[in-house]
Amino acid sequence: MGYQEQIREYIELEKSVLDKLDVDAIDQVLEMIVQTLDDESMIYIFGNGGSAVTASHFQNDFNKGLSEGMERKFKFCCLSDNIATVTAIANDIGYEEVYREQLRGRLKSRDICIAISGSGNSTNIINAVEYARELGVKVIGLSGYDGGRLKRLADVSVHVPVMSMQVTEDVHMIMDHLMMSVLYKSLCGISHIRQEGQT
Repeated sequence: MGYQEQIREYIELEKSVLDKLDVDAIDQVLEMIVQTLDDESMIYIFGNGGSAVTASHFQNDFNKGLSEGMERKFKFCCLSDNIATVTAIANDIGYEEVYREQLRGRLKSRDICIAISGSGNSTNIINAVEYARELGVKVIGLSGYDGGRLKRLADVSVHVPVMSMQVTEDVHMIMDHLMMSVLYKSLCGISHIRQEGQT
């Protein structure tokens, strides 16, 4: 029987969604991220489920992959990574506060928050975003579907216009590697991030 038709359909959908991405919005995100180097400020990133893993991957790629060998380094902090902290807040306060509570008393005016939510409506994500906005902190929102509340609240929204969580999460991961590749060439003058033999 085979799955060739379904495989081609998925690939075609992904390609069509990539063609719809707002390049100007991605450019704004890159400018904001680079500004944190001059400001020596933090970038807090967070998400749920698959988006939590994407957030963690962003942290790794910018803190190590991109910052390696640079005098000034990016300062990403993935709020999804510390399972002890996340579960303590969820247990003692409530899961809807796992990210806002971590930002309290830490967030500075020149910091940036990158919120990742496929639906754009996850309560714990929105609570953290609203808190950041109360402090005047810029928010980058990565969303899918119709963008939800996150698309409306974010200072810069990179919206993946597709009714598929899988494709949305794929494109959010592509965003990480796209931005890392562009900045690697821009900041380091090297067009290839990984040399042969590296992981």
